[in-house]
Amino acid sequence: MPPMLPVRPFSAVRLADVLTSSLASLQAAPNALGLPPAAKAVVVLADGLGVSSLRARAGHARFLTGHLAKTDVVDGVFPATTAAGIASLTTGTAPGTHGLVGYKVLDLANDRVVNQLTGWDAAMEPLTWQNQPTVFELATAAGIASFAVGPKRFAGSGFSGAVLRGAAYVSAETMAMRFAAAREIFDTEPSALVYLYVPELDINAHAHGWESGRWLAQLEALDAETARFAGGLRQDEGLILTADHGVVDVPAAKQVLFDTVPELVNGVRHIGGDPRCLQLYTEPEVDADALAEAWRAVEGERAWIFTRAEAVELGLFGLVRPEALTRIGDVIVAARKLVAYYDSREPNQSARSMIGQHGSLTDEELRVPVLRLGAYRR
Repeated sequence: MPPMLPVRPFSAVRLADVLTSSLASLQAAPNALGLPPAAKAVVVLADGLGVSSLRARAGHARFLTGHLAKTDVVDGVFPATTAAGIASLTTGTAPGTHGLVGYKVLDLANDRVVNQLTGWDAAMEPLTWQNQPTVFELATAAGIASFAVGPKRFAGSGFSGAVLRGAAYVSAETMAMRFAAAREIFDTEPSALVYLYVPELDINAHAHGWESGRWLAQLEALDAETARFAGGLRQDEGLILTADHGVVDVPAAKQVLFDTVPELVNGVRHIGGDPRCLQLYTEPEVDADALAEAWRAVEGERAWIFTRAEAVELGLFGLVRPEALTRIGDVIVAARKLVAYYDSREPNQSARSMIGQHGSLTDEELRVPVLRLGAYRR
């Protein structure tokens, strides 16, 4: 059976174009988003705020949805996961180019799976693991001050070193404090590029689901803070609100313990990715095509299944640089239905408590807003 391919091509403008276009606007240069010239720009990254969830709760986010045009919806990245999405935003490149090709990926040199958000150590150096220049480095080279505003716990992390280098990190614990910090930067810098990170929605989606009251409270807070900030924007100040991915809620009854089917794990050496986008790494002698066919026979109605070669040929990871190729799974299992895949042999089963999930190719996970305000409002 041939692989179940995605139902549509990716959008022409993507998440990777957002921050690069913002920098171009500060240089009065043409850009993919068609942004007009501005002196200062802030890009707000609301982790996990997919368009489908935003529209479904439009009554609780009247400001955001009131400014969201049909043309302000784009595709994020595949896999639809934070490490890949933020790296694409801040480098302007596809996951295959910046190399953060999933949540957990193979570090071939050390024969291990590494967490791209929290697993950085001496053997995974940010500058070489992610060797593309960031938009912040490009801004600095152009004489434009750049800043990253987010919680203190992310300052100095390996992931921040990989994707935020070149930006001055400003710690601010609450959503309101982060917007206040951005306003202070705008008030003190003649020209500035600001990245503002909002993790609260994603955190609550994982723990409680995006349909929960706790997620909704964070959406209302984001709506209010964005409206307040936008109301104070001056003529030469632009704001874009976007996201790295969307979220679906997967009930516990829809968890698939794939290791209980022997043919799905025979010859699999490492398991990476997300529960909705597994990346399977085989033993050297194992035929990836045969493993993919085994998966299609069992899970072909619930998942898109690709070999690495098929995924690369389809352009799912964009342009793939050679050193990133081995980080991509030999076989990729991307959930098509409302399921999540788990390995019951894993000693730590805490991930199975997550309700909100993401990683795959569905519209709910891929489609993100690119909402334009201030100088960027059309």
